[in-house]
Parts: sequence; structure tokens; C-alpha cells
Amino acid sequence: MRIILVGGGTSGHINPALNIAEYIREMDKNAEILYVGSKSGTEESLAKKSNLNFHGITVSGFSRKISFEALSKNFHTIRNTVISSFESKQILKDFKPDICVGTGGYVMGAFLYQASLCNIPFVIQEQNAIPGLTTKILAKHARAVLLGSDDAKKYFNGANCIVTGNPVKNNFANISKEEAKNKLGISNNLPTILSFGGSLGAPAINNVILDLMKMNKYNHIHGYGRNNKKFEDNIKIMKNHNIREYIYNMDECMVACDVVICRAGAMTLSELAILGKPAILIPSPHVANNHQFYNALSYSKKFTASVVNEKDLDSEKLSIEIDRLLKFRQENRVEKSLSCEKIYEVLTSIVRH
Repeated sequence: MRIILVGGGTSGHINPALNIAEYIREMDKNAEILYVGSKSGTEESLAKKSNLNFHGITVSGFSRKISFEALSKNFHTIRNTVISSFESKQILKDFKPDICVGTGGYVMGAFLYQASLCNIPFVIQEQNAIPGLTTKILAKHARAVLLGSDDAKKYFNGANCIVTGNPVKNNFANISKEEAKNKLGISNNLPTILSFGGSLGAPAINNVILDLMKMNKYNHIHGYGRNNKKFEDNIKIMKNHNIREYIYNMDECMVACDVVICRAGAMTLSELAILGKPAILIPSPHVANNHQFYNALSYSKKFTASVVNEKDLDSEKLSIEIDRLLKFRQENRVEKSLSCEKIYEVLTSIVRH
């Protein structure tokens, strides 16, 4: 089977593609997989770290604001769309995929539209309960839309929707908490906090986490994101911290920690659910349809979690909430995810027919 995976922009779109690729390689040693993403995105380094062949195309997103800067950006995006059309056609012609899988982001829209013009079958994996605009536009051309949540079905009229759940790594949570802490070099008895604001980072979260670290009450693992590279300059004198631009070993870090502080992206919540970790969820206020807020509310009804709006962030209040969660922690795990298995079944069925 020859497969092209396409998606990018943020880890919420990249990680599903990487997890699907990992599962396909486990099931089919002869599978040939190509990852297509933006030339300027995070996806290239992550794909290569996963030993996937990568091909970049020239894409950028549209701005919905009304300003001269937005107009200029959108003109640039239209130009990039024309360029990416030729690049996408060439990739499809050279690789000759049996099927394409889109996992989100504007790079997916540019590429899968060309796949549809070339009569190459594709599916879309939609992580969120409220689907993105690109997914809704492409859904009518897709052989299937693979949903992370049943709640998203109502947004698709006439599309072949299949609820598979979100593709979490197959080996997620396969190590014990003690093993994970040893791997991370955590040897004291302080509670361990894991925090991150997504692959690009979130300044509001970084700022409150910096204040929290100064308290020296916890072991702290924090991912500050590639747009906030000056963060490390502020934490050199503090103890018990493990700071990275990007957290590659998220499974180990989640297993080792006692409380997670994070955004409310669908993939992150799927991983939290596998482990049942207590969490403080800070929905991004910058996403379409405020979908992270609704993700967080839905999650907090089933699992041990608090929802805090970004505008209300305060290190003292956050510390009090951490201590409350530590006192009443309970690991409410879900069954092991079968999402990758279900997605693979759909892909092989489409290719066979």
C-alpha cells in the first residue's frame, strides 16, 4: 500500500498523522508512506524524527481580519495556493499513492483538493467535536471522514462519517510511573507537574508557569513552544525543572506526572483519557468556533479536570488548584485506544475496492 499523509501547522494535526503512520508500518512492513506538509511548518522535523520521508509544499493560511496587513497576507496566500497546486500535482504524479489521509490544517486543503482532481481516493481524520472549515469543505469529496467524536457528525451532510476515535500511539502508557520517572531523572518525592501550550507555545501559559516554578513546590516538566525560545533564559536559577521547546517523549512525561496543565486540543484530551490524569485545562481563545472550550467542558464531565479561562490565569490560584487535584486525584482511565486499528481497517478496505 502506498499512502500519503498530509496535515500540519500544529501538533494537534501532526501527531495524528505520525501515529497513523506508526501503526501502518507495524501492520504492513511493505507499506510506502510519504508525509506532505508545509515547507515552513513544524511537521518536517517531526516527520523526519519518526523516520518518514517528507515533501514540503508552499502554503499559508488566510487571515479573517479586516486590515491592510490581512489583505497583504491573503494576497500572498492566494499566490502560494497557485504554487502549491503545481507542487501537489507533481508529488501525486511521482509517488502514485493508493490513498491519501488528511489530518487537518490548511496544507491538507491545498493537497487533497488536487488529489480529488486526480481521482485519487482520500479520507480525512477530524479530531475535534466541532470540525474545521477545511474539513467541512473537503468532506463531500472524501471516501470517508474519520471522526474522533460522535458529536461532529451533525456538521456533515451527505458525507460518509465513521466514528473511529482519535489515533493515540499504540504503545501509549506501556510503562509504569516509576519507570517513567527514572527515565526522566526524577528521584525526589515532590509532586510532578507537566505543562505545555502546544507545539508553537502559548505566552500566557508560559508566563504563569514561570511564576509557578519560582515557588519551587513541584518537579516541573514544561514545553514552551517554538515561538517562545527566550523562555529558557528566565529559568536557569530554578530547581527541579525539565524545560524543552517541544516534548517528544510525551507518553513518558504524562505517565510520570501527577497533574497536567495544558490546552484542550482533541488529541491531548484523547491521550489524557488513556491515562486518566488529573488536569487543568486552559482552552485556547484563538481557535475557530471556540472549540477547545467545548472540548474541555466535555472532558471535565467524564474525568478529573478543571477548566480555567486564559484571562483568569494566576499562579497563586493555579497552585491552589494543583494542590486540590493532588489531594483528590483519581486515575479514571478509559480502555486502550483502538482508533489506529479502526482507521487502518477503513484505509485497507478502500484500497482493496
